[in-house]
This record gives sequence, C-alpha cells and structure tokens, in this order.
Amino acid sequence: MKNNKNLYGIIAILILVIAGFLVNVWYEKKAAEEQEEQLGIFQQGAQYGYEQAVIQVAQQAATCQQVPLTIENQTINLIAVECLQAAQTTTNASE
Repeated sequence: MKNNKNLYGIIAILILVIAGFLVNVWYEKKAAEEQEEQLGIFQQGAQYGYEQAVIQVAQQAATCQQVPLTIENQTINLIAVECLQAAQTTTNASE
C-alpha cells in the first residue's frame, strides 16, 4: 500500500512537470508569434514612412524649389533637372 502511494506521488509529480513543460513551450511559441507580428507591423510602418518621405521630396523638387537633404554632416540641395533645363532654355532664348 505504501509503495502504491509513492508510485502515485511520483506519477503526479511527473504529470505536473510535463504539464509545466507544455505550458512553457506554448507560452514561448505564442510570445515568438506576437514578436514576429509586431516586427511585421514595425517594418510596414518604416516602409510607409520611407515612401512618404521620398514622395514629399519629389513633390517639393518638382515645384522647382531646392530641397535640402542632410546626411550625416553633409547637406545637399536637390532640384528637379527639368527646372534646370527650363531655366537654361529661358536663358538661351533671352540671349
């Protein structure tokens, strides 16, 4: 009878250990899925921001305004080539 109680106790402990292990595996899998989903959302937001910045720079340059861009310690001014060509044509026509 005492051996049966010990055996039942050992079986109960093993069941608890296995259940704990399965819960831990499930939790880690769920956390990894959530992290992957958040990373995907972050990447979509970064891509959207990049696209919007490029669109704004192009729209401003298309109005023949200089667009200053600073990269590290260097600033360059962008302007649409068509604006420069139009200015050159106007200059040549006036000569």
